[in-house]
Amino acid sequence: MLDFGNLQQYRENNRIEAKEALGGLPESIWETYSAFANTDGGVILLGVEELPDKALHALDILDPQWLIEDFWKLVNDPAVVSANILDEEAVQIHTVDGKQIIAITVPKAMPAQLPVYIGSDPYKGSYRRCGEGDHRIPIEEIRSMLDQKEK
Repeated sequence: MLDFGNLQQYRENNRIEAKEALGGLPESIWETYSAFANTDGGVILLGVEELPDKALHALDILDPQWLIEDFWKLVNDPAVVSANILDEEAVQIHTVDGKQIIAITVPKAMPAQLPVYIGSDPYKGSYRRCGEGDHRIPIEEIRSMLDQKEK
């Protein structure tokens, strides 16, 4: 669990992704959701920026409840993402230095849920987390995941 009182001590990595999200949910949230689900899980921080020294800094989401409602609507839409693997506790509002941010804790998907992908095509919408980035999973690995699902 992150120590939100010391957010600046963290850096983006294979388990943490910061997104400013001041204009609403960024489209890239779904690539990160897929990547965390298909790798080892992680935390998506909304309302957080990465400073030039790579430290994380809270901004302030003015209406976090609206953003959360939008997120839940979209994560439950199979046209957006193949599976909602979250429970209610996974999405929380935190106050950091008087500013509201949202933390979305994405678990590692169960083997029967793999791959978790965005859109309607697992071959184009499946991502994996590698360091600070989300990368498409090679077709051969997706086929293997899908074959495992059928067994």
